[in-house]
Amino acid sequence: MRRELAALVVLGSLLLAGCSQLERLTLIRPSAQHRGYTQIAPRYDVSGKHGQDSGDAAMLLASASLLYQRGELADAEAMARKAQKLQPGSGDAGTLLGLVADARGDTAAAGRHFQAAAASAPGNGVYANNYGTWLCANGRAAESLDWFDRALADPAYPTPVRALANAGECARKAGQPVRAEASWRAALALDAVDMQALAGMASLAFTQGDYLEARAFVERWLAVAPDDVAALQLAMQVEEKTGDNVAASRYRSRLQAISPGPTTAPRTQ
Repeated sequence: MRRELAALVVLGSLLLAGCSQLERLTLIRPSAQHRGYTQIAPRYDVSGKHGQDSGDAAMLLASASLLYQRGELADAEAMARKAQKLQPGSGDAGTLLGLVADARGDTAAAGRHFQAAAASAPGNGVYANNYGTWLCANGRAAESLDWFDRALADPAYPTPVRALANAGECARKAGQPVRAEASWRAALALDAVDMQALAGMASLAFTQGDYLEARAFVERWLAVAPDDVAALQLAMQVEEKTGDNVAASRYRSRLQAISPGPTTAPRTQ
């Protein structure tokens, strides 16, 4: 697609329960940009009334993306489908339709759209990452790993750190801690403050009983997000395991200041 649309969005937040089904994993959605992040137009008509650009699938998708961001899902879906009719097999249209379906809680439909987008352009890392993300979030973690490899094999893929961080999370879900660690370390080599990879490494080290390494990673995590509840909970548990009750008490106090009430164990899976 000559004017391929791509930008980053994180659906759900790290280590928080009750979020999107795609929690902790990163999707890429269509937006008003080329692949490569070059702006293609100064204004978009999101009123549903289109002038001379009504036949332009890229403009339709740009408008659909803005509607999606505003939570106007029905209008976003309608506009994405118009774009899809103009360009059958458009991976960007399929991606946006998948995001709309996910926002509505229609997991099966979201998966079909992400799979179709990936099939439309087998070498496209954006689509591969998205389908792998969906697979992992829906009980198919081991199967998802090949899709993250495909994303990383795309030389034009704009954010390899995201595919690596996702692969780490999904390898751990698949019971492959060695691969999870390798993926997270590779992500951190590209971005030393990537929270998804820092959280994964801290949690992995803690579950493996390596409390000193867990402390090092959780401290780096907290340096990026000082009020992250999951990070504070894990930091408190690390200090309890190492016998530093004073430090554990400090973390407990910080937790209670953020969310008064009993503290709970961090998610480690």
